[in-house]
Amino acid sequence: MAYGSKTIGMDHPGQWLALLRIVVGLYFAKTVLSKLTFVMVGGFLPVPETSARWLAVMPTIVAKQANGNPIGWYHDFLVGTVLPNARLFAHLTAWGEAAVGLLLTLGLLTGLGALIGLWLVANYGLATQWMSAGQQGFHLVLAALMLAFFFARAGRTWGVDGALARARPRSILTHRPLA
Repeated sequence: MAYGSKTIGMDHPGQWLALLRIVVGLYFAKTVLSKLTFVMVGGFLPVPETSARWLAVMPTIVAKQANGNPIGWYHDFLVGTVLPNARLFAHLTAWGEAAVGLLLTLGLLTGLGALIGLWLVANYGLATQWMSAGQQGFHLVLAALMLAFFFARAGRTWGVDGALARARPRSILTHRPLA
C-alpha cells in the first residue's frame, strides 16, 4: 500500500501502529456524537456539553452492569459510588472518552490519552466482563492496544507528538527513553 512516496509494509511497524492508534482514537471519538452535544453560547459559539440523553441512560446501564456482577468490591463500587453520583460519572465517562478519542486520533499527548483510555477500558471491563465472553475479549484487546500505544510512543508516527519531538527534542513530554 502506498503512502506518498513511501511504501507501507512489514518493514514499517510504526506506521501500522499509527493506523491502529487512529482507528482506536476514532472509535473513542464517536463519543462526541453519542454522549456529547453542542450548545450555543452567546448565540454563536458552539460549546460541547454532556448530552441529556447520556445523563439519563448511563445510570440504567450501570445498574445492569452492577446487577449480578461477581466481583464483590467492584459491584460495591458501582452500587455505592457510581450510581449515587451517576451524573458526575456520566460527565467523566463522556469527557474521558472524547479526550481519549481526540488525543489518540491526533497523536497528541498519546501517552496521556492511552493511560486515560486504559483506565476507562479497565473499568468498563470490570463492569461488563461477567455479561458475555465478547465483553471480556473486547476490553482485553483495547487494554493491550492502550499499553502498546503508551510504551511504543505511538504518536510519533503520523501524530503531533512526532512534530513536537522534532521541534523540542529535550522536552519532558517528547524525550526518547534510554534503550
